[in-house]
Amino acid sequence: MDTNAIEVLRRPCTGPAVWSGADLADPEEWVLRLSPEQIEELESALRAVRERGVPLLKVGPADFPLPTLAGVLERVVDVLENGRGFVLVRRIPVERYSRAAASTLFWGLGQHLGVPVSQNAAGHMLGHVRDTGRTLADPSTRGYQTRAALPFHTDGSDVLGLLCLAPPRAGARTSLVSAGAVHNAVLARRPDLVKRLYRTHYLDRRGEHAPGERPYHAAPLATWHRGKLSMRYHRRCLESAQRILGVPRLERADVELFDLVDEAARSPRHRLDLDLEPGDLLLVNNYAVLHSRTQYEDFVEPERKRHLLRLWLTLRQGRDLPPHFWGDLPHAADGSGRGGIAPRDLVTIPGSGDTGGSCRPHNHPSGPDGTDDE
Repeated sequence: MDTNAIEVLRRPCTGPAVWSGADLADPEEWVLRLSPEQIEELESALRAVRERGVPLLKVGPADFPLPTLAGVLERVVDVLENGRGFVLVRRIPVERYSRAAASTLFWGLGQHLGVPVSQNAAGHMLGHVRDTGRTLADPSTRGYQTRAALPFHTDGSDVLGLLCLAPPRAGARTSLVSAGAVHNAVLARRPDLVKRLYRTHYLDRRGEHAPGERPYHAAPLATWHRGKLSMRYHRRCLESAQRILGVPRLERADVELFDLVDEAARSPRHRLDLDLEPGDLLLVNNYAVLHSRTQYEDFVEPERKRHLLRLWLTLRQGRDLPPHFWGDLPHAADGSGRGGIAPRDLVTIPGSGDTGGSCRPHNHPSGPDGTDDE
């Protein structure tokens, strides 16, 4: 990509999306605590869906009515897109529900936030984040299938939603960092590297591609468009793409850029650390916020093991993004359903070993790079 032909932000990024962890020391600024009345509204909508027997993937906003909470969720979406870029909803009483009921509640709530998109090539729309015993040494393994530490990265959708059903025995601390703050750190320390963020980079698709498609995705790491900075970053996939024939070799300046991004993201000054408890729902705008997770130790008992539900969402009125941001992958031109990983034309067979999720559509629009961890 010719960076001379695109707009490169060469001044510090400003606005509510640029923050430091120290700025957010008071959790009341970024935590939404649901009232008993709002919880009852969620449970009433859940009962309505279950009484009518509506299949989960058929549940839309009208099937899951939230007379007053819907307005609150609209304000949450505004914070995600135009504010700090993340919200922690605390504390949905997941202990009251079966896993199936919790999944339906999460899906219904998500319908009021955006449009769910596929999270893997199997077409799973509602993901399960838990350790499956796999390791990242396997190039087809995704980070959410392991208990390994996951460095700062973004996922392949407008918004990531994680609902904690069960925490681990120890570890799995989540950290967030403002993409704008990271961009500003690069600009301040190595202005010569900023332009490189806007160049074409190559990310390993980790086996999430259809036969005949390229196993990598080519796209920039940043774009400045209509007054908003949008970033994508996933160093593990940037580096593992080097094993693929046809991918250009990383230059020394690329490695220096990645090192600086990682250093800025990890900085205690910039990052915000939090521990997800049962019933916590974390919502993150992937263009405005990077996230990470520490390694964790799990319980021995299967019923106590760490388990999060995950949604990838397209915002119905999300930011406009330039065509070059999507690189060489197709996307929905109208912005509806953009993002995610295009499902292959297959049906997952029970017992086949795929434990990433259980809900998939038959047809779903394809979108940008889906490389992700959690």
